[in-house]
Amino acid sequence: MKRKSKVLNDEKFTKKRRLEAVKEEEDGREDHGTTFNDHSTSPSGLGDIGVIESITIKNFMCHHLLGPFQFGPNVNFIVGNNGSGKSAILTALIVGLGGKATITNRGASLKGFVKNGESTADVTVKLRNRGPDAYKGDVYGECISIEQRISSDGVRTCRLKSKTGHLVSNKKDELTAILDHFNIQVDNPVSILNQEMSKQFLHSKSEADKYKFFMKATLLEQMKRDYIHIKQTKAVTREQVERQEECLKDLKQEFLQKKERYENLSSVGKMKETLEELKKMMAWCLVREKERLVQQLQEQMDTEESNHKHEENLQLCQNKVTVAEKKLQEIQSRLHSRKEEEESLSEDCRKIKEEVKSKNKAQKEQEVVYFRAVNKLKQSEKEQSLLHERIHKVKNIGSQNKKAEAEHTKRLLKISSLRTQLEKHETQCTALNQEIKDRQQALFKGKEELDKLRLEEKNIQVSMEAKLKRKNQLLASRSNKLKRFGDNMPDLLDTIDKAYIQGRFTKKPLGPIGACINLKDPALAVAVESCLRSFMKTFCCDNYKDEAVLQDLMSRYFSKGNRPQIIVSPFSGSVYKVQGRGVNHPDYPSVLDSLSIANPVIANCLIDMRGIESILIIKEKNAARRVMQQGRPPRNCREAFTVEGDQVYPNRYYTPDFSMAKYLGGDLETEIRMVESELENYKAQLSRFQLHLSSVNEDIQRMEAKLHSTIMTLKKTLATVNQVKAGVTELENVEEEQTDDISTLEEVAQENQQRIDGEKKTVEEAKEELEEHKRTTKEVDCQYVDVRNRIEQLAEETEPLKEEQGKAEAQCSKLERSLKILEKKLKDHQDNMQAMRSDLALKEEEVTEFVAKAKEISPERQQVDRSARSIDVEITRLRRKISVQESSHGDHEQVVREYAEALANYRDKSNQVRDLKKFIDRLDNIMSDRQTRYKIMRR
Repeated sequence: MKRKSKVLNDEKFTKKRRLEAVKEEEDGREDHGTTFNDHSTSPSGLGDIGVIESITIKNFMCHHLLGPFQFGPNVNFIVGNNGSGKSAILTALIVGLGGKATITNRGASLKGFVKNGESTADVTVKLRNRGPDAYKGDVYGECISIEQRISSDGVRTCRLKSKTGHLVSNKKDELTAILDHFNIQVDNPVSILNQEMSKQFLHSKSEADKYKFFMKATLLEQMKRDYIHIKQTKAVTREQVERQEECLKDLKQEFLQKKERYENLSSVGKMKETLEELKKMMAWCLVREKERLVQQLQEQMDTEESNHKHEENLQLCQNKVTVAEKKLQEIQSRLHSRKEEEESLSEDCRKIKEEVKSKNKAQKEQEVVYFRAVNKLKQSEKEQSLLHERIHKVKNIGSQNKKAEAEHTKRLLKISSLRTQLEKHETQCTALNQEIKDRQQALFKGKEELDKLRLEEKNIQVSMEAKLKRKNQLLASRSNKLKRFGDNMPDLLDTIDKAYIQGRFTKKPLGPIGACINLKDPALAVAVESCLRSFMKTFCCDNYKDEAVLQDLMSRYFSKGNRPQIIVSPFSGSVYKVQGRGVNHPDYPSVLDSLSIANPVIANCLIDMRGIESILIIKEKNAARRVMQQGRPPRNCREAFTVEGDQVYPNRYYTPDFSMAKYLGGDLETEIRMVESELENYKAQLSRFQLHLSSVNEDIQRMEAKLHSTIMTLKKTLATVNQVKAGVTELENVEEEQTDDISTLEEVAQENQQRIDGEKKTVEEAKEELEEHKRTTKEVDCQYVDVRNRIEQLAEETEPLKEEQGKAEAQCSKLERSLKILEKKLKDHQDNMQAMRSDLALKEEEVTEFVAKAKEISPERQQVDRSARSIDVEITRLRRKISVQESSHGDHEQVVREYAEALANYRDKSNQVRDLKKFIDRLDNIMSDRQTRYKIMRR
């Protein structure tokens, strides 16, 4: 059997074992001087492994059941009539051992081996597995059972079982490993030679084909592939040896480092002795520096104690503060006296100001009295003058009486003529008013009819536009049914799909609901739409986050008032159980029963929001009224709908405003034709209305022209009436001047003259009193001005004093701040002295402690000429060096142990690399010898 290009684990293990055996033989030959034998294999017992014990087939080719056939360990013959199953057994043996259908020359596909009318075919082959070379004897036992099942669609399933029937594996690689271990080659014509192959071999005249057959049958081709594999493995091994040589260099470097650490251990002791000496020097150096600090502190304290400038400066500043405070008190006393005077003057000014106001008020009142008296006097004098003129006129009127009588007669005749004209014109105005009223009423009725016609025309146009829009939707829905729900609905759904792919939705929204439901009976479309109404274009969302995203997407395609409704409810994977609350009528279905809803979310939404499980659909109106209104309605039934869409309640009945299904209509072309027919009707009605409107408009224009003419005639007649009335009034107002009694007029004139004399006297008295008020007001004004001037003078005198006060206060504040600063400096000086004393005591104690510690380290005082810093740097350097040495070298025993381990590891790796190189060289010699023999065998 042809080996797979993929090397199995067992095959790798076998080849590794063979290489190890070759290595052991080479080592043995090197040690004992024996000759290498290329054919050192131990033969197993005859018939222990790889023998086919039995085969059983079921529903294979044209046989229902054959077997089990038991085979012997050596030659077996199968004889029988044609059709008895000889070829079936050989074909089943090839298929059962994993061979392809093309090898059998009985078919191109495995599904051709399944018996007609059956779904599967089974082939069971049992192989002997005994002796020391058994394949996984502890797992399979003494027999390996290979079960192949072929389905009618050509799928093969392999099951490998042990002798006890336990399933060990179902992988094809395991079967390949078993056949390789038993050296069973299903596709080798020497192992299995069918009729077609034998005919082809015997009748073939090509030497190349026969040579290939020879190479395959004698396993020389397999041997060639094995040699190639060994060469590849040898090349990989050589690369690994080269890498090991690189690693050997690193081991050598590590070994040399360990050796250097081992040799450097002796220098650490000397550095520790030097470190101890430096510690002693450091201890007495610190004592010396502390003593120097104490001496410096003592000198500073002596210098500070001899310094008395802070007390002197403080006394001088106190004297300046005393002088400045005295000057400030003098300025403040002067300001206080002026402030008291100013307050007194302000009070006087306020009183005088109030007095000025009262005087001005009294003066203005007196002026009113005076001017009123003067006006009264002038009026009386004017009346007296008119009275004198009248008296004079009465005296001269006697000579004109005859002339006045003639004019009076003429005036009466004219008045009579004008009254006749007035009556005629008033009659004409009444007739014109009635005519205008009639024309206005006719015009109003015409306009009312025009408005009605325009409203009906507008309604027809709206209906026509709706039908035209519906027609366009129906035409568009020929290619896309979603356009029944709006022209933008397909674009919206595409946008929702893209947003869901982008991860903007937690769960993809569903809708519109009308597109997610189907009618079981198309005749119920109007009833279902009348029931669901606005839910037909509604969308469903799982949560409010998705609802906000969907609202944003809808705003791109729908205006705010026309957006589809969105219902938010968590999505469920199953439809609600409504057996207990749904209506169950023997004759009529519910809306839920009439619909085919694939998605449970849509069904649950309609159950929750519309209660479709409790709504009946009753086709006939009379039956609906009888079921719902004549007696008690069915259990759990709230309402019902007829096939025309009528809504029936137990106590009321509603008719829908549409007669055709908009979304669930079945016959699209019929609906388009009906809509086109309605559009034609609307166009004819619109044409008739437009003709009628044109006629009514012309009548209204004629009536408006006649009305305008009548109104203008009325206006002219009214103007004439007004002129006649004015003439009559003017003539009637002209009366004969009566001759008044002269004596009466003269008495009135005398009384008027007396009254005028009294009023003149009153005017004189009022004028004198007004002059007195003016004089007193002027005096008070002068007093007010004097007080104001004195207040302004005091303000001018106060400003320099305020400036001096500000300067004095600033000087006092400055001196007080300086005084506080000097007091603080004196206190700080005293505190500093106290702190220096305390510090000196502490330093002296520290010196004593450092001396004690230094004596503990070195009893004798050492004279040090180096600074503590240089000694500390040297100590740090030595400690770091010792630490580095100890960290790099470690403990003495550890360093010695690591050195010995590194030396042993280096030697072992060196020996291993040397041995591997020798093994590869020997393997080259062996492979050269074997390839020479292989070439000889081929020749």
